Amino acid sequence: MSAMVDQDLKKIKIGFIGGGNMASAIGAGLIRKNVLTPENVWISSRTDRTHRFWKDLGAKPTFSNSQVVDNCDVVFLSVKPQILEDALETVKSATGEKFESKLFISVLAGVPLEVLYAKIRWIVNSPRIIRTMPNTPMMVGEGIIVYCSNEDATSMDLQLVDKLFSYIGMSQNVPESLMNAVGTLSGCGPAFVYPIIEALADGAVRMGVPRPMATKFAAQVLIGAGKMVLETGRHPGQLKDEVCSPGGTTITGIHAIEIGGVRGSFMNAIEAAVKRSNELTALSYNNNMDPK
Repeated sequence: MSAMVDQDLKKIKIGFIGGGNMASAIGAGLIRKNVLTPENVWISSRTDRTHRFWKDLGAKPTFSNSQVVDNCDVVFLSVKPQILEDALETVKSATGEKFESKLFISVLAGVPLEVLYAKIRWIVNSPRIIRTMPNTPMMVGEGIIVYCSNEDATSMDLQLVDKLFSYIGMSQNVPESLMNAVGTLSGCGPAFVYPIIEALADGAVRMGVPRPMATKFAAQVLIGAGKMVLETGRHPGQLKDEVCSPGGTTITGIHAIEIGGVRGSFMNAIEAAVKRSNELTALSYNNNMDPK
């Protein structure tokens, strides 16, 4: 089965409604890794600049959302959530009839499967829908993508998604009830970590380390620490304790971190972001269940 999916990736036609940052992280990343055939990738976008970007990759940009859906087996919805309805209203099949079935993969934050179905069913009779929450480190092959699906999505659809995302990070199928919480950790987490890298580098600069070296080493510190957690399977607290010698430099620094309330601040950041994600989901239900 896996070999079949690998073979299909070179033949499958994949489209993106919206050609911005997230589409670039996924589509351009897979093209550059030679996973997808460029001429089998379609992108609808409203700007000439975005068209030039995709043309340079050998893909097929267009101003028509309908053309993307007409020509592709898999369609990524990568527009802003608030313009999803307008984008889908422009989609009509070449024959004027509804499509019988297609796979749609949404990267829209906070838009649940039920709302996606209510929108897509006006152009597809039996839409197979996978809701995803990816993050931007996909651009460098270190992304996290959590996803859930509606009842019409097949096991082959799920395997296809897993295989696609395996080239740009790790993926995990989760219940939709966990999408906002897990997706916030993975999606917002990089933005929460960048200030740590900057702060570590600033501290080193203050102590005389040149800025380029300080930034490079601070970033590598986080990469190395993350790999230690993933590859050893040990609890982060245990790994921390193993570095903290009695009366040493590391435990002195840990004490300063605790005085600053850093851990509580990060817990609060996740909680606040999840609450906001839940609010956006509620707004999605309130504003978007009526497709007209």
